Formats: sequence, structure tokens, C-alpha cells
Amino acid sequence: TFGAQTEKIPEGIVLSFRAGNAAELSKFFHNNVELIILEKEDVYSRSQAEQIIRKFFSEHKPEAFRIIFEGGKENSRYAIGSLETSEKSYRVYILMKKQEGSPLIHQLRIEEEEDNVQ
Repeated sequence: TFGAQTEKIPEGIVLSFRAGNAAELSKFFHNNVELIILEKEDVYSRSQAEQIIRKFFSEHKPEAFRIIFEGGKENSRYAIGSLETSEKSYRVYILMKKQEGSPLIHQLRIEEEEDNVQ
């Protein structure tokens, strides 16, 4: 059996990033989410986190998003993604833990790519 190895980051998360849809993305947030966005770090409620992500998406319009790497154990998964926006590329780190059978985002980190050269 493959078990935890086959469990991927939910497609809805990928689609939310591609569309820049904070409301949809927030459906995957745990009640409290640690956000690290461009040097600003704190723990926020789901609704606060949604507002912050909405602001990020409005200032950095997503053009493409893809998962580069995924891993983890039974109850926790992580993914590293690449977010392309109109002006820059960002590295996205997602940490998810299972709560009542559903994977929820506990930590979300968005930082500039080291080499923002096209």
C-alpha cells in the first residue's frame, strides 16, 4: 500500500493560488494560521489570514502557480510551490496537518525567489 505517500496537497489550494482567490484558499486554513509573508510573520485567525492573502493577491496578481515538491508523514504534509506574478516570482511553503480527517493549512510562507531574473 502507498498510504500517505499518495496523498497530495488538495487541488483546491493549487487552483486558489492560480486564481488569486483568497476566499477559496481560506477554506483550507486552520482556525489559526501562521503567515510569513515577505518578512512579516504572525499567527492570525482564519478571517484575518484571508484578508492578508487577499491584499497580497491584489498587490501581486498571480499568473501561474505550481507545486515543485511535496512530502510529509501521515498527519502532516508540506509542499513547496512557485508563484509567478506579473512582476516577480515567489516561493510558497505550505504546511498542512490533518484535523478531523481533513488536511488544513497551519503555516503559509510566501517569500521572494532568490533570483528574480526571468
